[in-house]
Amino acid sequence: MGTRRKSRELTLQMLFQSDMGRQSAEQVERTFWAERDDLDDSIREFAADLFRFAMERYEEIDKLIESHAEHWRVERMAAVDRNILRAGVAEFLRFPKTPKAVVINEALEIARRFSTPESVQFINGVLDSVAKEIDGRD
Repeated sequence: MGTRRKSRELTLQMLFQSDMGRQSAEQVERTFWAERDDLDDSIREFAADLFRFAMERYEEIDKLIESHAEHWRVERMAAVDRNILRAGVAEFLRFPKTPKAVVINEALEIARRFSTPESVQFINGVLDSVAKEIDGRD
């Protein structure tokens, strides 16, 4: 597994912890990193940056997701799926030079590992639609 993939998985785990535990970014970072001191700095830095950005802009990110997830409210989505989507949209916004197809592919690989086969299609459709909207803004 590449370093970026590992960072993206860690971002998902932090977002999930915040979401399910109703914890602030500071609470998550304090506990999450306490037992992960064996990670390479580049993995840790990318994950922490992406997580902080997703937490700071969560309202905007959730609105984008909902506007492209037909008939779905974010809070009704499976927790893993909504946090994969949040991480993907956060990466679109935070790192616009990263090709959208790369971000989507990485999200789908993570979904294959942590979610259901049906979720992979759902995540693909939502992220693809969000990516097109973001590209249309530029």
